[in-house]
Amino acid sequence: MQKDIKVAVIEDDENLRFLVTHRLEKEGYKVVETGNGNNAIDLILSEQPEIVLLDWMLPDKEGSEVCTQVREKGFDKIIIMMTAKSQDIDKIDAFNFGVSDYVTKPFNMEVLVAMLESKVKYVVHDKDEHSKFGDMEHHPNTHSLLKSNKKIELTILENRILLYFLNNKNKVISRDDLMMEVWGYNSDVNTRTLDMHIVRLRKKIETNPDRPDFLQTVRGVGYRFTED
Repeated sequence: MQKDIKVAVIEDDENLRFLVTHRLEKEGYKVVETGNGNNAIDLILSEQPEIVLLDWMLPDKEGSEVCTQVREKGFDKIIIMMTAKSQDIDKIDAFNFGVSDYVTKPFNMEVLVAMLESKVKYVVHDKDEHSKFGDMEHHPNTHSLLKSNKKIELTILENRILLYFLNNKNKVISRDDLMMEVWGYNSDVNTRTLDMHIVRLRKKIETNPDRPDFLQTVRGVGYRFTED
């Protein structure tokens, strides 16, 4: 079935680009593509795809530079970084240059398709896609918060956690469910790591992180995001 969703595939490996493009077209996506970093910026800004699959290592200009530059020019749709090294994920979080999510190479094509399907649920053609809570706006595609006209950056994992809570307001979420949602089934992340990210997120969204209004601990179970 044809989808009204355009995906840009930015990948310099011609074989991989062909395989991804062919599969996504088979799934009903409209696909535009390039294997060059400089061309990628023009392609993204002119075509305005709903989703960008962006390789980390590109000729002429790295994926991080491409992402930064299109974000600076106002592109606020979903950008998924494709990276060959797992440690690059940490770099993405640290540099925080505007990707919406990441997928680690080599990836299973079925997993990639499923990931895109999950993203499509949140794709809208309204440029101003966001969720409001308290005096804040959450913009998931650029993993940021807007508070009193001030932009607050979120890491990829903080963004995932907050988005999951905003989609499940007032529900008690167990730590296991949250770790599965945020890190995935094959992760060896532990609860201490999760709690650390919760602490960091609270510092960004709570007036008093020690007595949170929104992201509350449910002893012995997990967390609940509440809003009056």
